[in-house]
Amino acid sequence: MTNPAPRAEVVVDLDAIAANTALLRDRVDRPLMAVVKADGYGHGLVPAARAVLAGGADCLGVTVLDEALVLRAAGVTAPVLSWLHNPGTDYAPALQQDVQVSANAVWGLEEIVTAARATGRTAQLHLFVDTGLSREGATIADWPALVEAAARAQAEGHVSVVGLWSHMAYADAPTHPTIGAQVRVFDEAVALARSAGLTDARLHLANSAATVALPETWYDMVRPGIALYGLDPLCGSDPHAHGLRPAMTVQAGVMLTKRVPAGVGVSYGHTYLTRAETTLALVPVGYADGVPRAAGNTAPVLAAGAQRRIAGRVCMDQFVLDVGDDAIAAGDQVVLWGPGDDGEPTAQQWATALDTIHYELVTRVGGRFARRYVGSAGAV
Repeated sequence: MTNPAPRAEVVVDLDAIAANTALLRDRVDRPLMAVVKADGYGHGLVPAARAVLAGGADCLGVTVLDEALVLRAAGVTAPVLSWLHNPGTDYAPALQQDVQVSANAVWGLEEIVTAARATGRTAQLHLFVDTGLSREGATIADWPALVEAAARAQAEGHVSVVGLWSHMAYADAPTHPTIGAQVRVFDEAVALARSAGLTDARLHLANSAATVALPETWYDMVRPGIALYGLDPLCGSDPHAHGLRPAMTVQAGVMLTKRVPAGVGVSYGHTYLTRAETTLALVPVGYADGVPRAAGNTAPVLAAGAQRRIAGRVCMDQFVLDVGDDAIAAGDQVVLWGPGDDGEPTAQQWATALDTIHYELVTRVGGRFARRYVGSAGAV
């Protein structure tokens, strides 16, 4: 007996991820830290990590230590940086697994030093300076104290400062004046760190958008994320214009079709009414699977050979399509988004329709979707 087709699936093209990585690595001609946080931006943490490494990434970036430790447990030996840590974090497992860590405050550095003493391991440390995003990172006012404490800890052998870094607020708008301002602040912060003896630290500032559009921000290493997965980091243009290929396709099989007359209300609240006799198709995914509720009457899908908007509200487990008189049957495939090769919407089209960004869409989709990998990049 053959296994039935999945009700719904997220298909991830590992070869596309590897090719996107290779393209960016060749373009910048310097080390590349591939960011695979948030379950590989929804593409799968471990498979995405293996694919970017197959594409030439030099090291990996994740947000939380648990992500880094999952990579180590899966046998990934490449350098990994984890950078977002709560007070009271236990750094010992990370240091024992050669995971690099980041500090943006003296108290955080002190916790890392405590773990280094306890384990007898020298922490590979990055220092994060806030250059204008006003999110994580030491302010310029607090930076000298952090640098001084890090230099002291390095002299004592507890840490080795291997990175100085920051993050950009407006890299997706390459002419924005904040870009030059952040670069100037970063240069000042680096100069102070260098004068304190932190001379071996690698500098990294460029995210995906900066990697694509702002060579003046590349420094010693670039740190792309979303572009690795083939999505346009400038949020609006065609990723193919940058040589990128989207790696994710989201699809589901029609579960039920029915013929209904004109004037029928569809889904909760009857926010959609049929205009004529028509065929409705039920697609068995909803907001519990990461399909935004706001997509109702708004977002496009490919069904029965054409793009059509979702009819009525997206429910927890399902949504409805109005396909008119076009032929459709239970089991036919509906594509929410993909590379756009066969007329299906892209994640950017969804983002535009919902007034959001494709980052949110690819990282939130999941729930009861099965995940299937195609391509061989990074295969074990």
